[in-house]
Amino acid sequence: MPIERDSLTRFLLNRAHVRGALVRLGETWRDIAERTAYPPAVADQLAQCTAASALFTASLKIKGRVSIQLRGDASVRRLFAECTTEGTLRAIAHFDAPVPESLHPADYGDKAMLAITIENEAVKGREPQRYQGMVGLQADSLSEAFEGYFRQSEQLPTRILLFSRGDEVAGMLIQQLPEKHCKPEDWRRAQMLFDTLRPEELFDLAPEDILYRLFHEESVRVLETKPLCFACSCNRERVENALISLGRTEIEETLADTGDITVHCDFCGQAYRFTAEQGLSLFWPKSAPAPNDRLH
Repeated sequence: MPIERDSLTRFLLNRAHVRGALVRLGETWRDIAERTAYPPAVADQLAQCTAASALFTASLKIKGRVSIQLRGDASVRRLFAECTTEGTLRAIAHFDAPVPESLHPADYGDKAMLAITIENEAVKGREPQRYQGMVGLQADSLSEAFEGYFRQSEQLPTRILLFSRGDEVAGMLIQQLPEKHCKPEDWRRAQMLFDTLRPEELFDLAPEDILYRLFHEESVRVLETKPLCFACSCNRERVENALISLGRTEIEETLADTGDITVHCDFCGQAYRFTAEQGLSLFWPKSAPAPNDRLH
């Protein structure tokens, strides 16, 4: 049976009261990476962030999305990765050449920050609920940086391993169950087993085989395996809100110079065009909307 290259597997270690997730990205990551010519070091860091965003959705109990953002003041200015509970991912990086041949969190600058945002899906016309945690980016690897985030911001003991190989990326997470009492010796045992994971296993073995090899004595149970894919969450409404946030004066000045406004999504390349009437109507009463005009 061929190994699924784009999937997220959730599992539970019943004996240790630990939950976990395993992610692999192949075509999904290639769909993201091919849209921009990233230096290898930037691509490696962005791939790991993308895999991590998928891992972090495993603990969400309602529909929503998790985004990871790394902001630096050196050659890499921003990494952003997002995964929804429906299994769609997108990611982008902003950087200034030249970029070092290899990158570590310390290379993002002294003021670098890591932010993780959880956004719950809007219900019955209400605004979506957002929660954001932010910590300084001080670690030797992204895996350690994410572990530090959960330790500082969530007070939730967590272990994470992330690996990239060519145009694939994979990772695994284990985490104490917040509602259960995990004995110190159980957590130590789970970590010892976790640390025996080899990168090639994540890429070459089926999730069930990996979990059995690592945790068969912990009564491991697979909860769910779902497919993942690239998809962009941009839409015209979001673009309209972004234009509104710029203010009427700036929109009027832009329309006076160009006659219309076209916004391109950096993630997927989709273009959204606004005529002068449509641009100005963003500031009209909601009872008088202008027709949409989406470019393909």
